[in-house]
Amino acid sequence: MVFQFEHDNLDTLDGERWAYRKVPLPELKAVLSKWQNQMNGKAWNSLYWTNHDQPRTVSRRGNDGKYRKESQKMLYTMLMTMQGTPYIYQGEEIGMTNVAFDSIEDYDDVEIHNCWRERVINGNADPDKLLDGIRYRARDNARTPMQWDDTENAGFTTGTPWLKVNPNYKEINVKEALTDKDSILHYMQRLIKMRKENEVAIYEDFQEYEPENEQLYIYERNFEEKQMLVVLNFSEERAKFTMPEEWKGKKTELLITNYPGEKELKNRELEPYEAIVWLAL
Repeated sequence: MVFQFEHDNLDTLDGERWAYRKVPLPELKAVLSKWQNQMNGKAWNSLYWTNHDQPRTVSRRGNDGKYRKESQKMLYTMLMTMQGTPYIYQGEEIGMTNVAFDSIEDYDDVEIHNCWRERVINGNADPDKLLDGIRYRARDNARTPMQWDDTENAGFTTGTPWLKVNPNYKEINVKEALTDKDSILHYMQRLIKMRKENEVAIYEDFQEYEPENEQLYIYERNFEEKQMLVVLNFSEERAKFTMPEEWKGKKTELLITNYPGEKELKNRELEPYEAIVWLAL
C-alpha cells in the first residue's frame, strides 16, 4: 500500500503521473507523528492538506471517484484530531477535485507554461503524456473558481473567470452539498464542532499505534485525563483493525465516523477510507 505524497515541483515531472515517488504510508505517518510529538510544548504547527500551490486533496491523496466523499472526510478527520491550527482551503469543504483541461492553453500557471515550452516546444517530450502529468499535479487544480451551484460558471460570476470552471460543478457544488445530509460539507461542520467541544483533539500528548501498518493510521490523544482514539483507513480496501491493548475494557463514546452503523470499539474490518474517533469515558 502506498500513499501519494510527491515532490511538489514540476521540474521533476517527466509527463507521467506515476513518475512521482509514492511513499509508503508508514513513512508518511512517521513524519506526521514526529511533528506531533517533537513540537508538543515547544511550537505550534499549521495543519493543512492543500493550498493555492497544491492540487486538490481528494485527487492527490484520496480517491476522487468512487470514494470521493469517504476519502475526503477521512483525510480531514486526521487534520481535525491533531495538535496545531487546521486549515480548510476553499473548495475542500465540498470535495472539489482536480480539473482535466483539454489544452495547455486552458492553464494559466507560469510554471506550467515554462515547463511546456522547455519540454514540448523546445524539446521532444510527448505532449499528451506531459499534459496528463500536468492535469495530475498542476497548481491550477486548486485555482479554478469556487463551485457555488449548477448554474453557468458554477454561480461564481456572470463574467469571464480567469480559469475555466471544473466541468463537474453540476454535481459538486455548495448548493448540492447543503441539501445532501451525507455531504462532505455537513461532515466538515460536525468535525469542527467535535474539535471545539473536545480539547483532547487539540492539545498535549500524541501516541501512535502500529506504525508499520500499511493501511491504518491509529493514534491516541491525551489531555487533562481525557483520552481520544483515532482510527483512519488510508486505503480503498477493507482493513483489519485490532483494538489496542490499552483500550480494552474502556467504556467509550463514538464522537464521529464517516460511515453509518458500527459505534462500538472492538476488533473489526474497516471500510475503504473509513474514519472513526472514540472518546474514553
